[in-house]
Amino acid sequence: MLRRLSFIVTTVIFWHLCSAVTLAETKKPEQLDKFLPGPLEVIIPDPLLPPLWDKQPLTLEQRQKLETALDELNQEAAVTLQGGDRVKAYEIWNRELRLRRLLGSLAEVQALSRVGAIAWNQNEREELKYITQRLQAIQKPKPAKKKDAPKTPDLELWRSLGEAYQKIRVPKLAIEAYNQVLALVRQQKDTTAELETLKTIGELHLSWFDYLSAAATYEELLGFATIQGDGVNEIAYLQQLAYIYQQAKQPQKAINVLDKLVKIYTNENNLTQISGLKIAIATNYESLGQENPSLLQQAFNNYQEAYTTAWQLQQFVIASEALQKIIALYRSQGQIEAALQTSQILLTAEQLATNFYGLMQAYDEMGKLYLERQQYPQALTAFQKGLELAQELKHQEAYFTQQIEKLSTPADK
Repeated sequence: MLRRLSFIVTTVIFWHLCSAVTLAETKKPEQLDKFLPGPLEVIIPDPLLPPLWDKQPLTLEQRQKLETALDELNQEAAVTLQGGDRVKAYEIWNRELRLRRLLGSLAEVQALSRVGAIAWNQNEREELKYITQRLQAIQKPKPAKKKDAPKTPDLELWRSLGEAYQKIRVPKLAIEAYNQVLALVRQQKDTTAELETLKTIGELHLSWFDYLSAAATYEELLGFATIQGDGVNEIAYLQQLAYIYQQAKQPQKAINVLDKLVKIYTNENNLTQISGLKIAIATNYESLGQENPSLLQQAFNNYQEAYTTAWQLQQFVIASEALQKIIALYRSQGQIEAALQTSQILLTAEQLATNFYGLMQAYDEMGKLYLERQQYPQALTAFQKGLELAQELKHQEAYFTQQIEKLSTPADK
């Protein structure tokens, strides 16, 4: 009885295993994706693979045949996606990506990059995870055996890795890849490639809001431009650095860069750029003045220079901006009389700029300054002028009306 029971159990197990094998063999390759820990991790048996594919390298004819078949899979996946079956489309693409590995790392990375860009646009997070993992496996392969000769770094492969990481929006890994590219092109003394790579790295740091690293990269680019006498790029890198230091809240470094730009434009007699730069310099001195009030004089001086230069060049919009900054600075220091005198100049600047909105705002500012000095009739006149402009512009009419009503009430005078 025990022997018969043992035979039955053994038979059932045998047929169960046979059924499992048969089931696996009848499933299409793309259907196996859902049973794998990661659909791109291993190459599984596939009808497109030639015999002994895992025992010997593919011949040229086999490679060409496989490449054609994989291109067709890519087209099939794209059509399937367009038809609305996203799950099926990515199953086909995963099959293609697995098999691309047999055509070499570069071909595989380029395919991963292509599919990764599509997955990013469609917010396919799971697919992006698989692609990122596979790219990392290619970037950091298993250590070679002692008997194997160390592989020579592949510049084109590292570039493709960097581009792939960019497409799937993983800037940190992209920077790692481009740093390898940078090291290789420097070994080759390829200055053009070095500059292009540095630009890419700088842009990636900015995309990650890593301003300190971006600054270091653009300082390096600036050094190249200065040595090569490349004036156009020197200005471009200085402008970028001014923005970076501003975002990084490093006002002194921003001032240093802006001062260099002022000198360059002055030497080129390109005075139209000076006023805007002077306003930027003054703004940074104001930031420094929060901890060191003595630097507020430097802020005032630069605003004054910006206003004077802009007025001479009839840049009345910029002149108005500088005057507004001067008024605010005077007011912060309690110098109301000086602020009022400057407001009179601002009115003229706004009129010359035909900036009616700015003129309305100037009357509003003047009215507030008169209120601080308790000069109510003058404040009322300023607000009335402001209301006239507000009515023309159909903007802030209620605000000016309210100010006038307050001043027209005897108890408030």
